[in-house]
Amino acid sequence: MSPADGAAYWLPLVFMAVMGLALLAYVVLDGYDLGVGVLLPFATDAQKDMMVSSIGPFWDANETWLVLGIGVLLIAFPSAHGLVLTTLYLPVTLMLIGLILRGVAFDFRVKARAEHKARWNAVFAFGSLLAAVTQGWMLGRHVTGFAPGAAAHAFAALIACVLPAAYALLGSGWLLMKTTAATADGLRLRAAAWGQRAFWALVLAITAISVTTPLVSPTVAARWFTMPELFLLAPIPLASAAALWAVHHALHRPQVIEGGYAWLPFAGTVLVFVLAFAGLAWSQYPWIVLDRMDVWQAAAHVSALKVSLIGVGLTLPFIVFYTVYAYRVFHGPAEELSYG
Repeated sequence: MSPADGAAYWLPLVFMAVMGLALLAYVVLDGYDLGVGVLLPFATDAQKDMMVSSIGPFWDANETWLVLGIGVLLIAFPSAHGLVLTTLYLPVTLMLIGLILRGVAFDFRVKARAEHKARWNAVFAFGSLLAAVTQGWMLGRHVTGFAPGAAAHAFAALIACVLPAAYALLGSGWLLMKTTAATADGLRLRAAAWGQRAFWALVLAITAISVTTPLVSPTVAARWFTMPELFLLAPIPLASAAALWAVHHALHRPQVIEGGYAWLPFAGTVLVFVLAFAGLAWSQYPWIVLDRMDVWQAAAHVSALKVSLIGVGLTLPFIVFYTVYAYRVFHGPAEELSYG
């Protein structure tokens, strides 16, 4: 395939970009509220209400990006959709169960009697953990190109264990940003402590993926460790290290957070996620399934892509608009939880 092939060349790349950006938006946006859910059991009852209040206006809409990403995979890359979701049928099912449990528990925790509220809090936390673990497993399997063998599955299990902690780091940063010392009832101090414990899990996840991906694919190794690519791509790991240092520095110094920089841990963690995504995207391009199916092999017929592009072009701006609008309306510290 060459640029001379016109729409047959460029349309799959457009859909690949939309799918990738939708999944990145999901990981960042739903990642922090999954992280808040994972952290819920470690808080007091009053702090749990504040934690739920901080994500209340956003968590349901955040999952729209997952629907968009999977929808693009289905309509634009049906061959890859069949391969990926068949291979990941069980973890996808478990992830959906986790998301359903979160949705049910979020509404029922306020309607339940006082003696049952703790159970619904536990269901919300379990659903968050289940969704995070299964997403980690799926990421680990995708990075290795769904390779068979114990080593590939052990790697997926490692990512399944550390991704919830990485989400917890996002969640702790979100809580620092959405609370104040006056209203958080000690939540800020706890959030900083949670972030300190979760920090190294994110470092482990990034290191494991960075080391493993070139090992499982000579294509990836050649892309990262040849000249001049080695120098051109050096800013990604260097910027990631700088962002990680900033997050670590802020979490261990309360004066930084109380001095008006409460946004720093969250922003730094988001930057690390974005940089990791950029590195992974560069490593995987143009493969939908590493070394097995590229973007053009997986793409639907060009006529179907043209029709689908109209739908995506109409839908995507609305999703972006209401996401930005919601975060603009509900910006600032979270208020005490209430249900009208």
